[in-house]
Amino acid sequence: QVQLVESGGGLVQAGGSLRLSCAASGSISSIHFMGWYRQAPGKERELVASMGNGGNTNYADSVKGRFTISGDTAKRNLYLQMDSLKPEDTAVYYCYYFFWNGRGGYWGQGTQVTVSS
Repeated sequence: QVQLVESGGGLVQAGGSLRLSCAASGSISSIHFMGWYRQAPGKERELVASMGNGGNTNYADSVKGRFTISGDTAKRNLYLQMDSLKPEDTAVYYCYYFFWNGRGGYWGQGTQVTVSS
């Protein structure tokens, strides 16, 4: 089993910054990739940023140049630095770890990010 706990969400004005953290516990061997997703009210959950096991990163077009995903070498902590925040970034943000060997994926409980105009 894997447990993921996010923190760092909150209320911020447009143009501000937040840093989200995700702490992973349990067995995390055979990681395929790690990512941050978000879900706004009335919308589907979408991928914001991901990091492969080799460190390669990908970003949604809407956050490129503003958000940065990073993690520690042990892959126990995953971060999302969010700069130049916009009201449309308001959502619940979820941490996600996906594993090889049929283990599937695990979600955190989510953290609310609200950007006021």
